[in-house]
Amino acid sequence: MHELSICKSILDIVDRHAAGREVQTVHLRVGALRQIVPDTLVHCWSLVNEQTALAGSELRVERVPAAIRCRSCAHVQTLDEPILVCDGCGGTEVEIVAGEEFLITALELAEA
Repeated sequence: MHELSICKSILDIVDRHAAGREVQTVHLRVGALRQIVPDTLVHCWSLVNEQTALAGSELRVERVPAAIRCRSCAHVQTLDEPILVCDGCGGTEVEIVAGEEFLITALELAEA
């Protein structure tokens, strides 16, 4: 369950950027190709932030579907399964254009 250590890292980053201000919500974008379970991440967030300045804050995870672009025919498609084959021409020369994201996109802070 590496989500726990990921949450600890997120906590450190958010705490630095919040600079003592109260954080209500942390927005996170996670690509489908990342081996992260969003529900587990949210659960671990509540465990990690207990007894910290971020206690009670919420972690909202936006899941980004995986997508590829075919180098042969330029067809772009969203993947339902991690099979890197073009639906347009059947080619295997593809590049991943979405689904590898992992970033904090926003912090919602309490008003002073």
